[in-house]
Amino acid sequence: MGELHDFLLFSIENQRFVIPLSQVEKIVRAVEIIPLPKAPDVVEGIINVQGRILPVVNLRKRFGLPLRPLDVRDHFIVCMTPRRTLAVLVDMVMDIVQISEERIVDQKNIVEGAKYVKGALKLDDGVVLIQDLENLLSLEEDQMLDLALKKKEGSKRKTTVHSTRDER
Repeated sequence: MGELHDFLLFSIENQRFVIPLSQVEKIVRAVEIIPLPKAPDVVEGIINVQGRILPVVNLRKRFGLPLRPLDVRDHFIVCMTPRRTLAVLVDMVMDIVQISEERIVDQKNIVEGAKYVKGALKLDDGVVLIQDLENLLSLEEDQMLDLALKKKEGSKRKTTVHSTRDER
C-alpha cells in the first residue's frame, strides 16, 4: 500500500468533490457575503473571518452549475492557495477521507483541458474530482481580484479619514 493522503470531501448540487486537507485552514458556517465591485464573476464577494477579509469563490459559477441563493446550511471552506487565502462556498462539508496513492488518478488521465481539476479519487462508492486550488482563479481573475480588494480597502480608508475630519 502506497502513501496515504488526506482530503476534505464536500458537495455542491449533489456532486462530490475533494480538496487536499493540507490546503484547508478551517470550515466556517455560511454568513452574509458582502458584494465586491469589479471582482471577477466567479468571486461572489467577501466575508470577514475573525478580522480577516476573504474573497468568496462560488464553485457553482466556476463549474456552470445552477445558481441559488445562499442558504444557512451552506459552508465556506477557508483554503490556502499559493497566491492567497480564499473562502470557497459549498453546499455541504461531508467528511475527511484518507486515500492511498494508488487510488488517485492524475488529471492527465481523466479529461484533457480540465484546468480546475487536479485529478480524481477512486472511492468505494464512485469517483470524486480533486479541486485544483492553484488554478481556481486564472491569472487575469487573480489580478482583477487584487484590484477590487485594493479599491475596497482604499474606499474604507477614505471613509475613515473623512469621518475623523467631521468629528473635529
